[in-house]
Amino acid sequence: MKEKRSERLESIKEAHKSTKGDYSRVEDYLEVISELVELKGHANTIDISRYLNVSAPSVTKMLQRLDENGYLEYEKYKGINLTAKGSAVAFAIRQKHGILLEFFKMLGISHEIANQDTEGIEHHLNPQTIKQLRKFIVFLKENPKILENFQ
Repeated sequence: MKEKRSERLESIKEAHKSTKGDYSRVEDYLEVISELVELKGHANTIDISRYLNVSAPSVTKMLQRLDENGYLEYEKYKGINLTAKGSAVAFAIRQKHGILLEFFKMLGISHEIANQDTEGIEHHLNPQTIKQLRKFIVFLKENPKILENFQ
């Protein structure tokens, strides 16, 4: 029993070690900026702070960091434009979100709960996991009897 707990603790330790720090926050910002640009044609600090529920100064600080790291072009009091690098990350997050949402809905989970769960885990899954989920979804669509039997 102790050996299993020790193994589990090591597993947790490794999982936390392999996460990319606050990369999920970076993804959240890029995702929100991308969505705002699509919705309104632009993104601003106030809207970003409202959607992410953080202070405007925190947004400004993160935007500067994202600019320094090549994810966007940012000048205070001017527009926010995603670079190709930032757009690629935002696109990948959208893809993950769509795959997870579709999978949860196939399991019979309501849209609201599926969306909530997706937001909670989309930044933490390895690309290989997402790839396999996508393949599994395609398999289920091609074999609807399996899904019918499940439901």
